[in-house]
Amino acid sequence: MSEPLWSPRRLQRGATTLGAFAHHLRDAGLFDSDGENYQALWQWSVEHPAVFWETVWKFADVRAGSPYTQVLDDATRMPGARWFEGARLNFAENLLRFHDSTAALVVLDERGRRREISYAQLQEQVRGLAAALKREGVVPGDRVAAFLPNCAEAVIGMLAATSLGATWSSCSPDFGFNGVLDRFGQIEPKVLIACDGYSYGGKGVDTMERVAQIEAALPSLRRVVVVPYLNEAPPLSPLKQGVLFGDYRAEGALEFAQLPFDHPLYILYSSGTTGKPKCIVHGAGGTLLQHLKEHMLHGDLRTGDRLFFFTTCGWMMWNWLVSGLAVGATLVLFDGSPFHPGPEALFSMAEREQLTHFGTSPKYLSALEKSGWVPKDHVKLEALRVIFSTGSPLAPEQFDYVYDSVKRDLQLASISGGTDIVSCFALGNPWSPVFRGELQGPGLGMALEVYDELGKPVRGQPGELVCTKAFPSMPVAFWNDPDGSRYRAAYFERFPGIWYHGDYAEMTPHGGLVITGRSDATLNPGGVRIGTAEIYRVVDAQPEVLESVVVGQRVDNDDRVILFVRLREGVEWNEALGGRIARAIRAGLTPRHVPAKILACPEVPRTISGKITEIAVRDLIHGRPVKNTDALANPQSLDYFKNLSPEALR
Repeated sequence: MSEPLWSPRRLQRGATTLGAFAHHLRDAGLFDSDGENYQALWQWSVEHPAVFWETVWKFADVRAGSPYTQVLDDATRMPGARWFEGARLNFAENLLRFHDSTAALVVLDERGRRREISYAQLQEQVRGLAAALKREGVVPGDRVAAFLPNCAEAVIGMLAATSLGATWSSCSPDFGFNGVLDRFGQIEPKVLIACDGYSYGGKGVDTMERVAQIEAALPSLRRVVVVPYLNEAPPLSPLKQGVLFGDYRAEGALEFAQLPFDHPLYILYSSGTTGKPKCIVHGAGGTLLQHLKEHMLHGDLRTGDRLFFFTTCGWMMWNWLVSGLAVGATLVLFDGSPFHPGPEALFSMAEREQLTHFGTSPKYLSALEKSGWVPKDHVKLEALRVIFSTGSPLAPEQFDYVYDSVKRDLQLASISGGTDIVSCFALGNPWSPVFRGELQGPGLGMALEVYDELGKPVRGQPGELVCTKAFPSMPVAFWNDPDGSRYRAAYFERFPGIWYHGDYAEMTPHGGLVITGRSDATLNPGGVRIGTAEIYRVVDAQPEVLESVVVGQRVDNDDRVILFVRLREGVEWNEALGGRIARAIRAGLTPRHVPAKILACPEVPRTISGKITEIAVRDLIHGRPVKNTDALANPQSLDYFKNLSPEALR
C-alpha cells in the first residue's frame, strides 16, 4: 500500500468542524464509532440518510420560516424522493445571516483593481436591488438571468433575485450570441443583468452589441441592467430597456420570501455539444444543505476564512463558491486570465490576500508547472490550508507537483461532481490522508458505488460511478420537461432506480476514488475499457506537449485509439517525438493504451467551461457533424479535425 502524501496531524483533526459534527452525533447517541474514522462516519451517513441530513440542517443552523414535518419519505425512490416537507425557507436569507463589517467579498481583476465589500454593505446593496426588481414585477418563479464576469454585481444580483424567490441563471460574457440564446431563450427571463465588456489577457472585449442582440431576441425581458465593467460610462443607446446597475435601486425593506424546500433556485446548463443545452433546475433547500455540508464538514471552511475558486459565472463552481457566505467566509473573486501579467498572478494574489482555501483545475496546475514558475520559491502561503481541484481528473503527477512546488503542509482535495448536482459526489475531508492520484472519498450522505456493466458493485476495478440512494441536491427537474422523461433518461435509464452519473471510476483500498474519465468518452480497444484520463496523465506530462485529446476510432468492428497533441510553441512535430510519446504511454500504462495514430493538432476543442470535448472530435473523424458549436470556447479548433484526410487517419 502506498504512503500518503499528506496526513492530518492529530491536533488538526480534533479541531476540525467535522470533528465537532461527529462529537455532536455521539452526544446525541446517533453515532458511536470511536476515533476519527471517516469511512465509518460515511457508512453511517448513507445507512441513516434522514437522520444524517436532519443533523446537518441543525448543526449548520439552517434558517427557515416554517419547520419541516418530515425529513425524507423514501431514500430508495429515485427520482421522486421528497425532502424536508413542510419547511419554508429562503436561500438568500441563509447567505446573508451575517451583517457586520467583516469582508464578505474581495473583488479582484487582471487589471489590478481591488474592491472590498463588507457583509453589512453587501446586505444594503442586495436590499436596494431587490426592491428595484420587486418594483419591476419580479415574483417567485420568475427568472433573472446574468451575462456577467465573476464580479460583485453577480453575487449581489443572485442574492437580490433569490431573496424574492426568483430563479437565477448565469453565463459568462465569453459566450457568443447563439450560446446565450440557446440557454436564456429556453427559460424566458424577466430581467437580464449584463456587462458592457470584460478583459482577458490584457485585452478588453466590448459586449454591448451582443447585449443588444440578446435583448432583441428575448421578448420576455422587461429590463436590461448594465454593469459598467469595461468602461465607467457605457452608452445605453443600443438598448431599448437599458439602465445602469448603479441607478437600478429602490427603497424598501429587505424581505425574504419563504418558499418550499425544492423551490427552483438555479438553472444550470449541460455543455450542449450534442444539441441545445439541457436546463437543469436546482432547488433552494437541497443546494443550500449540500453546500453547507461540503464547505463546513469536507472543506473545514470556517467563519473568517478566505475562500477563492478560479471560475466564471458559467460554471457551477461559481454557485458553489458563493455559498461560502453562509459560513461567514470572505469570498475572493477574480476575473481575467490566470496568467496575466504572468504565471505568478494567482499565487501572488493568494499570498497578498492570505487565502486559506484555493480552488483551481488540473489544466491550470499543468500550465503553471510548464511555465517554470515555482510558487514555493516566490511566495509564502502560510495561511493556505486547502487546495481544491476539479474540472477534470487530477493526475498523480500533479499531486506530486503541488506538494513539491506549492506547499507540503496542506490538504490537496481533488473533488468531483458537476452541474447535474451543483455539488460533489466525491471530495476531500480533513480526517483522511491524501494518496497520490486519489480523491479522498465519497461525500457524506452520498451512497456511491461503482458498478460493472451488469449493474453489480465492484471494488479494485473501474466501472460506472452510481449513487444508490436519494440525496437533497438532485435536480428538481429539467426545464420544459413536463412529464420528466428527459430527466429520467439522463440519469435513471442505464440502471433503473439508480443515479448513473456518466463517470468511469474505481474505488481504492484506501476508501478513496480514482476518476478515469467520462463514460461516453471511454475507449474500448479489443473490448477492454480504458479511461481517457489515464492517457492524458502520461501524455500531458511530456515537456513538449501543452495539451491533448484522445478518442476511439471505429475500424473493422473494433475501436482503435487516436491521440492528438497540441505542442508547445517552437516545438515541431516529427516521428521521433511521436515515438517517444508512444514509449512513455507503453511504459507508464500498458501496450493496449498505445495509440494507433498520434497526430499534432493546432488546438484542442474545449467547452466554454474549459472541458475537453472528446465527443466532438470523435464525431468529426467519423464524418458526423457537431450539432452545437456555440457550446465551444474555440469552435475554430474543429476545422482541423473536420478537414483531416482519410489517409491521415489510416
